[in-house]
Amino acid sequence: MKHSYVHIYTGEGKGKTTAAVGLAFRALGRGKKVFFGQFMKGRETGEALAFAKFGDQVCHRQFGGERFVPKEPSPEDVELAAAGMDACAAALRGGYDLVVLDEVCGAVAQGLLPLGRLVEALESRAPGTEVALTGHDAPAALRNLADLVSRVEMEKHYYQQGVPAREGIEF
Repeated sequence: MKHSYVHIYTGEGKGKTTAAVGLAFRALGRGKKVFFGQFMKGRETGEALAFAKFGDQVCHRQFGGERFVPKEPSPEDVELAAAGMDACAAALRGGYDLVVLDEVCGAVAQGLLPLGRLVEALESRAPGTEVALTGHDAPAALRNLADLVSRVEMEKHYYQQGVPAREGIEF
């Protein structure tokens, strides 16, 4: 790609990861190489199963446990996020046309990752590498650095009526 941009999908609504997955599938459809790193996630997801069908064209990695990260992250949560940031920083430095850091905004907001480490990785990315960041509470410094910011707002969600996450829809 001649120009590359930083996208952010943030907000309290459902659809941030879905938007990034759609972007990744669009890139894969055009023969581009994709790195899809997921912070704070460690269980099998529909996107992981789908990405596996693309072989070496996509690298999908998860950097989290099988449970939600509590408001006070454990040392293990912090270690998983740090390892994830190392892997994503390496992916940003080359070899991929699109790098997605799913839930990274939430990881920063929850104190799992220092904002400076993420900004440094973004600023040192290889020329031509498109980047998408997702998650709740994207900090102003990230939004200012980005070229595209989309806010996903929740007006209504069946989760509020007690419907749990459904396989193939939410994960």
